[in-house]
Amino acid sequence: MTSPRFEEGALIGVLTTQPLDRVLDYRAPKGGCAPGDHVEVPFGPRKVTGVVWGPGAGDYDPAKVRAAIRVLDIPAMRPAMREFLGRVADYTLTPMPAMLRLATRAPGLTDPPGMRKIYRRGHGQPGRMTPARARVLDLLEEHDGLAFMLGELAELAGVGSSVVKGLVASGAVAEEEAPRDVPYPPLDPAMPGKALTGDQAAAAARLREGIEAGRYGTTLLKGVTGSGKTEVYLEAVAACLEQGRQALVLLPEIALTAEFLTRVEARFGAKPAEWHSGVTTTERRRCWKMVAEGGAQLVVGARSALFLPFADLGLIVVDEEHDTSYKQEDGVLYNARDMAVLRASLEKAQVVLASATPSLESWVNARQGKYARVDLESRFGPAVMPEMRAIDMRTEEVPSGAWISPSLKGAVRARLERGEQSLLFLNRRGYAPLTICRACGHQIGCTHCDARMVEHRFLKRLMCHQCGETAPMPETCPNCEVAGKLAAVGPGVERITEEAQALFPDARVTVLSSDLFGSARALKARILEIAEGAADIVVGTQLVAKGHNFPKLTLVGVIDSDLGLQGSDLRAAERTFQLMRQVAGRAGRAEASGTALLQTFQPEHPVIGAILSGDEEGFWSAEAAARRAAGVPPFGRMAGIVISSPDMQAAFDLGNRLARLDAPLRRIGAQVFGPAPAPIARVRGRHRVRLLVKADKAAPLQAALAEWTAQLRLPANLRLAIDIDPQSFL
Repeated sequence: MTSPRFEEGALIGVLTTQPLDRVLDYRAPKGGCAPGDHVEVPFGPRKVTGVVWGPGAGDYDPAKVRAAIRVLDIPAMRPAMREFLGRVADYTLTPMPAMLRLATRAPGLTDPPGMRKIYRRGHGQPGRMTPARARVLDLLEEHDGLAFMLGELAELAGVGSSVVKGLVASGAVAEEEAPRDVPYPPLDPAMPGKALTGDQAAAAARLREGIEAGRYGTTLLKGVTGSGKTEVYLEAVAACLEQGRQALVLLPEIALTAEFLTRVEARFGAKPAEWHSGVTTTERRRCWKMVAEGGAQLVVGARSALFLPFADLGLIVVDEEHDTSYKQEDGVLYNARDMAVLRASLEKAQVVLASATPSLESWVNARQGKYARVDLESRFGPAVMPEMRAIDMRTEEVPSGAWISPSLKGAVRARLERGEQSLLFLNRRGYAPLTICRACGHQIGCTHCDARMVEHRFLKRLMCHQCGETAPMPETCPNCEVAGKLAAVGPGVERITEEAQALFPDARVTVLSSDLFGSARALKARILEIAEGAADIVVGTQLVAKGHNFPKLTLVGVIDSDLGLQGSDLRAAERTFQLMRQVAGRAGRAEASGTALLQTFQPEHPVIGAILSGDEEGFWSAEAAARRAAGVPPFGRMAGIVISSPDMQAAFDLGNRLARLDAPLRRIGAQVFGPAPAPIARVRGRHRVRLLVKADKAAPLQAALAEWTAQLRLPANLRLAIDIDPQSFL
């Protein structure tokens, strides 16, 4: 059903990205417009863009209402997308202009189409044929009618760009101008994929049923690491493409995209569209437009790809759905996993939540029948699950200043002798988490945050992991000015790398940590090199736990498996369990069997026991029972309130006033805890105070929170952020 048009001069409501939290009245431009149209409107002395949201409110002096300037040449925002933005705004208590910014965050959308030079076979012949020229012409004739960009053509033919330009001069190659924003190469869902095992084929058939029915549904695809979850959900993508609909695959880490794109190309004959921070601005604009016009069948992207303007979205896959990186922690505070389910329900699309270690929320939803569940119980091909054992550090003789136990050292040496790879895992970036002066006891902290500066020895810098501030490593203590007394305390991955190099001087030791790579491209390249055998020992952070496949890796050694069990985070046990199972799953993914060794001072801890035994269902059942008894997610509702100010007392005063005005929350039976200093009480020079709101599952929490916080007028230097379903309590 088409939306009614607004004739020229009619009163329309336009939502802009300006921070006003209301729809503005304008007159329809020349030629009229329709709901969803992107328009350019006057805003004070400036021109801004917005979206026609519906009829105008009419609560502004009609004589002062200005006319929209023009309708932009951009596909209109569909009703389902407008409803999605409104529902996310209501759930997260986010102003609508901020939601619109998220949905139109592509550079140059209002610019005229850009042009680029493309090259195809011309009618002429070169005066002199050389092997290099012949390769270019053979390539163009092999791909008859297809055009290439200069760099692409030169790279594929293995020649310099000057060779191509010489052929242009002779007329053998034609140079043409073409628009940049062109559709992506078509994907062929009929191409045969990898042969599936019995349980893989059954899982793929289950997913295909929902897609072919054209209805909404969410399925938890739970499979042990290496069980072929990707191949199964690519069959769901194929089913979606066969229906003529679009698909979206969300990945938690940019570094995962290179290997995944290769698999997509092998399955469908062409690469999909990409959407993440590592993509050029030109490609982001092309992706946004082609998604809206139907010129992109499949998008692979980070969490923000969920807000692309799909013309007909039929499937959303959330790979590694348990991963915390799906929660946006600044700006619009949303969880992409949960919002994917919302968007699919509005688009009559299917959702596949894929994980070896699902979030407790998804596990409970499947248990309660809200989600379907499909399990893959065994690894693909000859690979088997790794053997998992604990190394009791209380009985190990570890020298002072060392962290690799004799037992782990022996296991690594055995792999080196067999030509296999080992992974030493520690979820802590940098060289050491603390630098202390042995003369006066001073700990070097960030000048802007209540956090210690972390030494990054390979970068020769100190770094704050909260605000990103860096400083050179000082020669003397900044407190007592004594030289030579600064000492690193505790290990980070760089320190473990140094120790491994000393223990195994003949081994090729490499470190995988996000801060050591200048770009996502460089990180992707290094991961591919390691997968091909370019290292004997890999030292890595949680980056390596996310979906990478290292065929020669047969040993995983976890340096400090107790690390995540400290503190009061309600998800500490869940996250430790997930991380340990995920990182252990990197071992033994090919013919050779794998082993995972967990160094621990608490081998009797219930979480460590569950990790070692592999009793996942038992672990989730016990964790769910504990959460239900406490009335916390997923059996209750929570919201975090963070108040920040340059003045600590002002932040506390506001927090105390807010706590006293809790009548709207008491009416729905909610409790308020705090205010209290945030665990990291100062970030970027701003003091932070937290309150926590806890309510029953069925309580109308958002409405109560909106009424509660509306009682205060914030001074200019104070900020208040509301985080629904907080994942982090820092």
